Amino acid sequence: MDEPLEELFKRVRDAAGRLSGVAHVTPVMTSRTLNECLGAEVFLKCESFQRVGAFKFRGAYNAMAQLSAEERRRGVVTFSSGNHAQAVALVGRLLGIAACVVMPADAPVIKREATAAYGAKIILYDPAVRSREEIAQELQQQHGYTMIPPFDHIDVLCGQGTAALELCGQVGELDLLLVPCGGGGLLSGCAIAAKGLNARCRVIGVEPEAADDATRSFYSGRLQTVLNPPTIADGTRTPSLGKLTFPLVRRFVDAMQTVSEEAIREAVRVLFYRLKLVVEPSGALGLAALLSGRTQGRGRVGVILSGGNIDGPTMREILLQRNI
Repeated sequence: MDEPLEELFKRVRDAAGRLSGVAHVTPVMTSRTLNECLGAEVFLKCESFQRVGAFKFRGAYNAMAQLSAEERRRGVVTFSSGNHAQAVALVGRLLGIAACVVMPADAPVIKREATAAYGAKIILYDPAVRSREEIAQELQQQHGYTMIPPFDHIDVLCGQGTAALELCGQVGELDLLLVPCGGGGLLSGCAIAAKGLNARCRVIGVEPEAADDATRSFYSGRLQTVLNPPTIADGTRTPSLGKLTFPLVRRFVDAMQTVSEEAIREAVRVLFYRLKLVVEPSGALGLAALLSGRTQGRGRVGVILSGGNIDGPTMREILLQRNI
């Protein structure tokens, strides 16, 4: 996507206007102990306190609020392992739009139940057998739905980028921003926001070692894929960056980094025991990069904690391995 940064940044600002009074202004947490340990001033943007428990509400609302009356009447379809599913379902309820969601059969129970509770129709599938995108496209053709993809959509990613815009408005200029990366919507949107506010702010995307498609894509310049990666960070199991997000990540992100499964677990434990925050593995990726030493934080460092939707058995398994 070759729109100038100024125009893309305006899209993020416009999204913030639509979300005003609808999305939560999520808190920013700090820790003296964490700062001393890392040698930096760290600001944790707690999107775990956003509606549906994740940043995904921002993108879903920004996209669906702009649908025409006819598109609203026909309804929407999406595909998601959980957080975007919940977001589309809730926004559909708020705006009176019927929502159909294609979810993997192994999606976390807490996310599936919440999606159903918001009123969405759920279509389960086996990731080893069929592609979620293929199923969603079939449903779109059959029913005339409008597709609201989880990341590869300009209004979705600009809505997601309001998390970084809001963070900078709360704490001021940052030297570094760490953002989890799955399909790249949050990362590209936050990079647009961060660079639009301060060109000197470095933006680093973080993903699991087991799901390193974005990192390999970033450094090779060619789109790479990883199918059904075996990572506890279920929100990053997207096979690749998107047609929109790949070039945006290449343009506005300064570096990509990967972290081990144990580093992800340790970050979840630190957030729980030290800061009393419940954060899902995908949401803890940025802190995992700092704690593991994969990324050196200096100066003022922002970390997007992208969500808090973790089920009890998974949290229990992580916490029982307590090393801190």
